[in-house]
Amino acid sequence: MPRKHVLVTGLVQGVGFRYFALDEAQQTGVTGWVRNRSDGRVEIEAQGDSSVLNDFLDRIHMGPRHAYVEKVEIEEIPEVPLEPEFRMRW
Repeated sequence: MPRKHVLVTGLVQGVGFRYFALDEAQQTGVTGWVRNRSDGRVEIEAQGDSSVLNDFLDRIHMGPRHAYVEKVEIEEIPEVPLEPEFRMRW
């Protein structure tokens, strides 16, 4: 299964973006994690079937209502054993 490393730039901290990503991952069946970075971006690692992962990433490009997504950088990374769920990292 493909695994992606994602960096989201814009107004993405303090607007519920991590909770949005968590909810979208749970709805689509994607596993991985999300966290805020000290540089103001949100970082995500997500893994799943190609179609499911693409659906999740499309939703990440939109973000929650109060966010402004300026840029989404996506890099394919080596897959890891599937995690049981998507989680938030601190």
